[in-house]
Amino acid sequence: MPVFEVNSLLDRCAGACRHRGPEECAASTHLVFAYRGIYLRHVGSDQAVADANHVLFFNAGESYQVSHPIGGSDASLSLVVDDALLSELAPRSLLNDRGIAAFRRQYQRIDPRAQALVALLRHCLDYGTIEPLEAESLALTLVCRSLGPRTSHQCRATHGTRRLTDRVKVLLASDLSRRWTLTDIAAEIRGSPVYLTQVFQQAEGIPLYRYHLRLRLARALDLIARYDDLSTLAADLGFSSHSHFSAAFRQAYGRSPTAFKQFATAF
Repeated sequence: MPVFEVNSLLDRCAGACRHRGPEECAASTHLVFAYRGIYLRHVGSDQAVADANHVLFFNAGESYQVSHPIGGSDASLSLVVDDALLSELAPRSLLNDRGIAAFRRQYQRIDPRAQALVALLRHCLDYGTIEPLEAESLALTLVCRSLGPRTSHQCRATHGTRRLTDRVKVLLASDLSRRWTLTDIAAEIRGSPVYLTQVFQQAEGIPLYRYHLRLRLARALDLIARYDDLSTLAADLGFSSHSHFSAAFRQAYGRSPTAFKQFATAF
């Protein structure tokens, strides 16, 4: 029996399902990495934004609902993790104290290297270029990276601050290629640019502009195999030039867009 069960969850909603959907229940504990689109997961009165900058934690037997604040479909990579392995890998601060392997929070932010692992694993599975042992090894590395205290970030903001930050995340995801300014965002959210900047930094641990940049680069990871001309990809994602895109990509993921594409499609 494999340590991990890897699934790709595609097109959960093809329209603008802004209301909460029917109640669902997770059959097993798993980690979900959204790599395309955005949705909200509701557990009671709490909510979490599922986008490419976060991993969501689904606990076995836990009820939840999903809503889509903007139109379009979404896609995620889901890793079902064995309870014994989860207890071994996850920091105690992430798990509840009820004697079972379950997360005490809904989500946390991941770093660019974890995003690259999501893309690499998904592309290899899509192209059929990876053996089961290789897939499990990549999945293990991804889980360790996503749960590690040095490579992830736990939100420590208040309920009100999280809700405001969530509105900003949804706004950014609504038009990834747009060159947003603080004034634009503040006008849409109806808040002070200075206050929004401070609140977002407090909640996410990184500046707002960097958060947006990581979303755009994660979208590049998703689309890169479909583009023959990476200059077109850079333009479609709102980068000022191919060189700007390549520099940002290399800084985030440690290799050029061309090198990543070649590696991911011929792993």
